[in-house]
Amino acid sequence: MGKQQVDVVVEEPMEEEEGNFILGFARKVLLAGVGAIVLTQEEVEKLINRLVERGEIAEQDGKKLLREVMDKRKKEAKKAEDEMDRRIEEILARLNVPTKSDIEALSAKITALTKKVDELKKS
Repeated sequence: MGKQQVDVVVEEPMEEEEGNFILGFARKVLLAGVGAIVLTQEEVEKLINRLVERGEIAEQDGKKLLREVMDKRKKEAKKAEDEMDRRIEEILARLNVPTKSDIEALSAKITALTKKVDELKKS
């Protein structure tokens, strides 16, 4: 699979974060929805490590940035999963497909009725 290129367009002037323009820029790019989703954890780590090696950001800031990016990715993944579950439930409801709980309730009723029929047969 080919590498996907991501162009970042910055419309507002960027403020320096604690005096470090590169850290502020990296944070904005990596925490943007595109950066947090398109890049793998390994790619994010490599990018941050390169910035640290070049002395453009402090190691502590790099670790903090990596945690922020990974936390955002987890939150975005959870949101996507919840949205997918909601949509699947809507589709199943529209198609009138019984849920697991519907089937379990019917099974319990069948079991109860079977017991009653067996009791009536014995009588």
